[in-house]
Amino acid sequence: MSKTTDIEFLKSQAKLYRREILELTNAAKCGHPGGSLSAVEILLTLYSCQMNHDPANPLWEDRDRLIVSKGHISPAVYVTLANQKYFSKDEYKLYRKFGGLLQGHVYRKVPGVEFSTGSLGHGLSVANGLAIAAKMQNKRYKTYCLLGDGEIQEGSVWEAAMTASHRELDNVCAIIDYNKVQENGPTNEIKNLEPLADKWRSFGWHTVEAIGHNFPSLLEAFQKLGKTKNKPLAIIAHTIKGKGVSFMEGEAKWHGKAPNEEQLKTALAELN
Repeated sequence: MSKTTDIEFLKSQAKLYRREILELTNAAKCGHPGGSLSAVEILLTLYSCQMNHDPANPLWEDRDRLIVSKGHISPAVYVTLANQKYFSKDEYKLYRKFGGLLQGHVYRKVPGVEFSTGSLGHGLSVANGLAIAAKMQNKRYKTYCLLGDGEIQEGSVWEAAMTASHRELDNVCAIIDYNKVQENGPTNEIKNLEPLADKWRSFGWHTVEAIGHNFPSLLEAFQKLGKTKNKPLAIIAHTIKGKGVSFMEGEAKWHGKAPNEEQLKTALAELN
């Protein structure tokens, strides 16, 4: 698929994605808008600028892979894939409904989704496996893994981090959506992650920090992948939960709560 680095276009797309995320969760009367809104620019950068992929051939053997480990942000993932032409937006009508393709957590049968997730802490291990397979088969594709900050309180993530550095997987990139709020409150009050960058470095990862809602900052960070030989790349993307909607920003309650009609109207007006 053709790539773009047109920042103004990407900004306009980010607004569109946010509006569709809100409409999707409102129609379903459930979902996770907060964490979805924080990941918009990350997903846009991956699919529009960074990854080699083909919506007309989702199973193209040489495609780059993305494992969305924080699987509850399905609204952001589905909106991204629909706008990238992996499937029709008509599927939106059955989001989280019986018989619909678009399940509440990212689902493998949706075109463009590599792996079903929802139970947290597993995605990086899957990404490692794909990266190891690429090396064994002399393939050049890259594997990306999007993680939540609350998710990385789980020990399985750090086991996977240790494996990636031990196996010198310089074809794998972990992106931490560091919005600093998890389901029950501020992440660092529940289990402090700091010093987060130093933790990843101590596990043998080339680690950079980025402004997660700034396209040039994200693009610069992604350019580091593969540049440090034999080291995986960790990008700590500083984001805001509920980004773009004033009453959602930084609020834990929007982890699993959909906007009602009045809230949707207010939110969409802010995103014009």
